[in-house]
Amino acid sequence: MSKLADPLAPFIERLRESPIFGPLGEEGLAFLEKRAKPTNYQAGATVFGEGEPSQGLYWLQSGTLKAVKYSTAGREQILHLITAGQTFNEVGSFTTLPNPASVVALIPSQVWHIPGDAIRQLIQQDAMFAQLIIDVLSERLRHSVTLVEDLSLRPVINRLARLILDEAVGETLFRPDWYTQNELAARLGTVTDVIQRSLRKLEADNLIVVERQQILIVNRAELEKLAA
Repeated sequence: MSKLADPLAPFIERLRESPIFGPLGEEGLAFLEKRAKPTNYQAGATVFGEGEPSQGLYWLQSGTLKAVKYSTAGREQILHLITAGQTFNEVGSFTTLPNPASVVALIPSQVWHIPGDAIRQLIQQDAMFAQLIIDVLSERLRHSVTLVEDLSLRPVINRLARLILDEAVGETLFRPDWYTQNELAARLGTVTDVIQRSLRKLEADNLIVVERQQILIVNRAELEKLAA
């Protein structure tokens, strides 16, 4: 990883458009300008590791990251994907307990770190900002409960159908280079062989067409029944 050359201007401009940071106004943004530090991560680099002390809040300016848990055998469970403009590790604003998961770059990514004490100061000064942070934490909790429910109660092929529907743009789920079957398996809590069989089954049933860079939805109604 390396420090960014001079990314301050785009950082501030993007924060003005952020639903979390924009309401802080110029005074709050100027405060963040003094405290936030940028770092550039290459694909595969770790932003922070599970078990390390939490250091505060992070904001992704560009790129794509994954929040992931690793088993002792090295198997992955992706908790969620982080895309440009999103914050992550909000819990690090309130505690220095060890990180519960790792965050890894899937493609070259620009990340800003905001120390936890700076976020806590803003929370104490601005009730609206505090509420926005609480809203994000609540959404993270809801996502985690849904993930546990899916992994515990729903077959892989049903989870796969739901993921395709949720992430498709129109009738197409676009797959960048990092979106491999290994990554897909890690998101759905299974292994690559099971994903391959599930994709073949959906394709054999004429619900989807699998191509190298995309998955096409052929029969949305039947896919929705399976996802439900």
